[in-house]
Amino acid sequence: MAYVSGAVPPTDLVGVVLAAGAGTRLAPLTRLRPKALCPVGGSPLVDHALARVAPHVADVAVNVHHGRLLMEAHLTRATAGVRPHLSVEPDRARGTAGALGLLRGWIAGRGVLLTNADAWLPADLTDLVAGWDGERVRLLCVEDPARGDFGDLRYCGAALLPWACVAPLGEEPAGLYEVMWRAEAEAGRLDLVTHAGPFIDCGTVADYLAANMDASGGAAVVGEGARLGEGCEVVRSVVWPDADVAPGERLVDAVRAGTVTVLVR
Repeated sequence: MAYVSGAVPPTDLVGVVLAAGAGTRLAPLTRLRPKALCPVGGSPLVDHALARVAPHVADVAVNVHHGRLLMEAHLTRATAGVRPHLSVEPDRARGTAGALGLLRGWIAGRGVLLTNADAWLPADLTDLVAGWDGERVRLLCVEDPARGDFGDLRYCGAALLPWACVAPLGEEPAGLYEVMWRAEAEAGRLDLVTHAGPFIDCGTVADYLAANMDASGGAAVVGEGARLGEGCEVVRSVVWPDADVAPGERLVDAVRAGTVTVLVR
């Protein structure tokens, strides 16, 4: 990508993908695999997140806690063309701020392009990154008056954080809004960039299904190795890899994961 005069070059910017959450509201799917490995459009959410940040940074880290063994097995392979640094949180999840505090030695004075692994955000982050001078916090937001974090704007899972704001962060569990963003907003140092495209927080099974339907244009999403019985019908649904749909079965507005079926009504 092209960088304008005064912008932070990619060698001074690292990516961090937050992927340690429990995904409690996405149960029972998250009893089978961690939220970041739940597939949208046929690929795990964490792969989408890595692909989002990789073109703009020199290195990428992913934090892991819940489903650690499955996450480590997935991420130690080249994922989305990236082999990320793993930041293991073995005893407890550190939250969005604590995760960065734990990574301070790895970040080592560089700016951070942050993204969440639990959101469907098919966005080119070029406009977010372009022209950033490395001095102010910059957040990607969508218009959502009902759930706005900053007036009518809701944070949608991608941010640029200067080293000066990351350096003081501790390793104890904490959230970035509480320890950084609120103060920066009150001081007038927070830049908000509006994203006009899709954004779905995959917090519930209904939202997760909606993300898959957005990715596929409304067509059923059938994972690799899934077995579809003769005469079955799969409509506006997701079938995970290696799951079965019985002969003659009609699956509508549902997620089939292993032997688990969740109907969305």
